[in-house]
Amino acid sequence: MTMPFYASAEQIMRDRAEYARKNIMRGRPVVVLKYAEGVLFVAENPQSTLHKVSEIYDRIGFAAVGRYSEYETLRVAGIRLADVRGYSYDRRDVTGRALANAYAQTLNSIFTEQQKPFEVELCVGEVGETSADDRLYRLLFDGSIFDEPEYVVLGGQGEPIVAVLKDGYRADLPLAEALGLAIRGLGTVGADNGKPRELAPNQLEVAVLDRGRPTRKFRRLQGAALTALLPQ
Repeated sequence: MTMPFYASAEQIMRDRAEYARKNIMRGRPVVVLKYAEGVLFVAENPQSTLHKVSEIYDRIGFAAVGRYSEYETLRVAGIRLADVRGYSYDRRDVTGRALANAYAQTLNSIFTEQQKPFEVELCVGEVGETSADDRLYRLLFDGSIFDEPEYVVLGGQGEPIVAVLKDGYRADLPLAEALGLAIRGLGTVGADNGKPRELAPNQLEVAVLDRGRPTRKFRRLQGAALTALLPQ
């Protein structure tokens, strides 16, 4: 009689975490940061048809890196959850915190109960009435959740990007300066000989949660609107 293969629970969890972490780091990163009038999402994403950044509800945006089919499943589930809650109760009852908690529970269940974890890392952003009410929730593949005070870097080699953001970030950045800072950070990854890359508009996916817009705050920046904001 053959003996069954045995691995401790700790080893299984470590292997799952390492598997998910390696695959997430292969993708291009996403930067999400607060600026003076809301929340800015910037992704290096030449394939604009496969969005990394999307709207979830009136004041809530979603950004993700990793395996597209998996985070697209989560995005659609989040939209359905928000629609049902807003219809059943009140649109003001749909919050970024509630959505982030639901994502955390789902990711944790998949990580602990299924053989293969989801290879995703998420950010749920919410714009409030004032800048003090803006929220950024970062979620890892195992369901860990963090309330980030200023900015979030998802996926890829995040350390150089975080260093750029740390040096240049301030809470009252206007949109153009915040976009320039995010692009400088993204340009530090994947450069040859340590030189920063220049990212063209067609290499970027950019969106904002704009506090000044009525009702639906999410807006994509494309074409001439994006080019006008880019540093010359």
